[in-house]
Amino acid sequence: MHLWCLSSGSSRSLYRDFPRKIMVTSDADILFERHDTSPSGAVGQILLNRPKALNTLTLDMCRSLDAQLRAWNEDKDIHAILIAGAGEKAFCAGGDIVQLFEAHHRDADAVFAHAFFHTEYRCNMRITALRKPFVAFMDRVVMGGGVGVSVNGSHRIVTERTLLAMPETRIGLFPDIGASYFLSRLPGAMGLFVGLTGARLNGADCVALGLAQHFVPHVHLPKLRETLMQSGVDAAIAAVSETPPPAPILTHSDAIARHFSQNSVEDIFASLAEDKDPWAATQLAALRTFSPLSLKISFREIREGARLSRADCFRMEWRLARRITEDGDFYEGVRALLIDKDNRPQWRAKTLAEINDAVIEDYFAPLGPDELDLSDIIAPS
Repeated sequence: MHLWCLSSGSSRSLYRDFPRKIMVTSDADILFERHDTSPSGAVGQILLNRPKALNTLTLDMCRSLDAQLRAWNEDKDIHAILIAGAGEKAFCAGGDIVQLFEAHHRDADAVFAHAFFHTEYRCNMRITALRKPFVAFMDRVVMGGGVGVSVNGSHRIVTERTLLAMPETRIGLFPDIGASYFLSRLPGAMGLFVGLTGARLNGADCVALGLAQHFVPHVHLPKLRETLMQSGVDAAIAAVSETPPPAPILTHSDAIARHFSQNSVEDIFASLAEDKDPWAATQLAALRTFSPLSLKISFREIREGARLSRADCFRMEWRLARRITEDGDFYEGVRALLIDKDNRPQWRAKTLAEINDAVIEDYFAPLGPDELDLSDIIAPS
């Protein structure tokens, strides 16, 4: 067994009850462990190790993860990769956007944010291009960047405790980490619904929508981890998978299809306003508090993503991230919801009507020499 970690701290025995609540002696934010016990080869294990911060991803974590994935992808002895989160609260609650906020206010620019999103998106794309199974234990909270390091993988496992969401429009951002690709391919208008509203999905919802393929009660995850060390990935997962309960989101599938298949955000608002169902009123009330700019960007992004390759979706999201961290609502949304917590963001545009098509078009314009380069990840080996 070989262990690598990101930090200056020491580390000793780390995986006694992986992936339940783990007593980790290292202060490393991300841990990498190689198990050579499998007859079919070694298994590379990744532990997101910031439980007090809900395992949110920092720039250094993304850099370290990307480098390790690249190495393991080239290692012929590694037959599978497993990722999980430390602690009892979250797999990963997203990127550490408070870190981005603090860097912006310290440096008065978006250089740090650009570095974070550039590294994160390349890491997400590398996960999609791995030549071996990538198994994600999506137990507990899975949001934003946590979705990026799980849903982009080949084997996605949820539990009865899973809570997945893409709440970016609430903070003036947009569904990123490849969401323009996978949300646009959900059935019906589910992708726009999930992306615009930040709807919270449980494990059954995730399986029903295709965001995950396997439902495993959380008590079986330690057994599954051990079995993965000894046998093939598919057989190990099949041995503990169960049929999920009915998915709550499907009870609203007709309403979602009716309202979120409209041709603009304005039309979605109007459709919801005409519906007397309390569910529709709840969705509309929430949407009215979100950044109008983010809603319009997100609507077009998800629509555009349906006709783009995965790599081109990441390139589009990079253009958006570059610009929205320079002159969008992002930092104000983070301030209102996570820093001051007054829940009163002062969006640049107060209404949808204030944002014309030309404004949105500018966010999607090519970046020329600053486009996201993925050639070293997606080029044939």
